[in-house]
Amino acid sequence: MFKKVAIGISGGVDSAVAALFLKRLGYHVEGVFMRNWDHNYEAGFCSDEKDFEDASFVCRKLDIPLHKVHFIKEYWNEVFTVLLKEYETGLTPNPDILCNRYIKFDSFFEHCRNNLGIDAIATGHYANTSFGPYLEFYKENEGNNSVD
Repeated sequence: MFKKVAIGISGGVDSAVAALFLKRLGYHVEGVFMRNWDHNYEAGFCSDEKDFEDASFVCRKLDIPLHKVHFIKEYWNEVFTVLLKEYETGLTPNPDILCNRYIKFDSFFEHCRNNLGIDAIATGHYANTSFGPYLEFYKENEGNNSVD
């Protein structure tokens, strides 16, 4: 069964509450703050430093470790350039879908599994799974484990 969960913690309420719920359920929770954009390329304001301060505050309050990981290159290649190409063809893509697919449920998951030894990932966002609300229906090595 899952014991160690990495939560993508943004500094916002949703991920903070998800981390609290998981901790209260007895999971070993580790926070991971993802930096997906390099504000050096922007002329405008990027709040990632303030967001990281908020994530740090939440993790201190919950007494969970916090890791910071950069997926700037992955986000640029898998989300942003695809978004621009689709705009050029007249489409209106949703970058959140691409980010979920390529960053959260690919790069983030692989990083956490390979570098932090986690059993599962979580975010403050809703997802339908066949595992149950708290992974209670997960059966190891079964082919029907899926995320909708």
